[in-house]
Amino acid sequence: MLRKSITIILLIFLPGLLPGQDNNRNITLSGYVSNMQTAMFGELDETWLTDNLIHNRVNFKWYISNSFTTAIEVRNRFIYGEFFKYIPGYAGLIDLETGWFDLSTNLVEGKSFLIHSTIDRAWIDFTTGNLQIRAGRQRINWGQNFVWNPNDIFNTYSFFDFDYAEKPGSDALRVQYYTGASSLFEAAVKIDVNEDITAAGKFQFNQWSYDFQILGGLLNSEDWTLGFGWAGDIEGAGFRGEMTYLHPKENFTDTSGIFIASLGLDYTFKNSLMVQFEALYNGATLDVSSFDQYYYMPLSVKTISFTDYTFFAQVSYPFTPLFNGSLSGMYFPSMNGFFLGPNLTYSISANIGLSFIAQHFRGEFTEGITQKMTLAFLRFKWSF
Repeated sequence: MLRKSITIILLIFLPGLLPGQDNNRNITLSGYVSNMQTAMFGELDETWLTDNLIHNRVNFKWYISNSFTTAIEVRNRFIYGEFFKYIPGYAGLIDLETGWFDLSTNLVEGKSFLIHSTIDRAWIDFTTGNLQIRAGRQRINWGQNFVWNPNDIFNTYSFFDFDYAEKPGSDALRVQYYTGASSLFEAAVKIDVNEDITAAGKFQFNQWSYDFQILGGLLNSEDWTLGFGWAGDIEGAGFRGEMTYLHPKENFTDTSGIFIASLGLDYTFKNSLMVQFEALYNGATLDVSSFDQYYYMPLSVKTISFTDYTFFAQVSYPFTPLFNGSLSGMYFPSMNGFFLGPNLTYSISANIGLSFIAQHFRGEFTEGITQKMTLAFLRFKWSF
């Protein structure tokens, strides 16, 4: 109840915290408004389920002094359509809060629509010399790769959730101390909705023109964690990787640990054509029976994939300065399945864009029985 009260108070008084940007150069206000139509179907000639999302984001930042900065970022969504009938507990999935503070609420909810609001960033930052301390809801990104991030133990996200570019945050305390131009010590601790603790430290340094990181700590009060990652290049091609080992705290002397690793390559040609490849091994087992179940479930570093081995490739190209396209794909060997995702984006103006995205999944969760799911999205977005 206390957390829900904090949510309501912040949502009521947030507009009063936003003085005009022109009146104070130390305050910035930005965001976007988008309208996205979604269609879901198994086969093209079968019944389509449709959904519509009006998505608004407001980012407020106040540079209080040379040492102190604070920020509040709010995500508002008006959702209506047939997904409420098809997906059990859909409204609850939208309002699922993973942080310790309950900063998420369905403001208005009906049988086929809801208005949802969440504060996914709310932090204060103190910086002096080489020391930086940030407290509050924030994103702690320790990942190196593009699709799968075994090192990202604080803020796991899904590649398929393209409309949430900011990605989730954590209720955490983070301390960084820069020991050089490209080296730092970092420590962070977060508490989640179940009052489980994730606490870890990381050392980052540069050697042989590569950025390396070593991390270790405790994940969700359950698993001791040890990780390693790097980012560099080979003959002009980006080369990155990360791996994490998890071992149950309660069974430290046995062999029940889990190993997760991803490896990525990317290269941009002179004509701006870009190709990316990534591979993932996930030693954790995930019990899911359908693509839509995985698509809407909350993720952790253990559940960043639903198969043990997964392979990814993407090619992207700017056809004109205003028109970009990409095609991504995944292969799921153990379920004889794949994913295909074309993406076309046209910039109508400097701050207005139109996008068409499709996501097609196919595979066997049960041997011999093929499941299919296709989602198609048409999005109009205005940024300010």
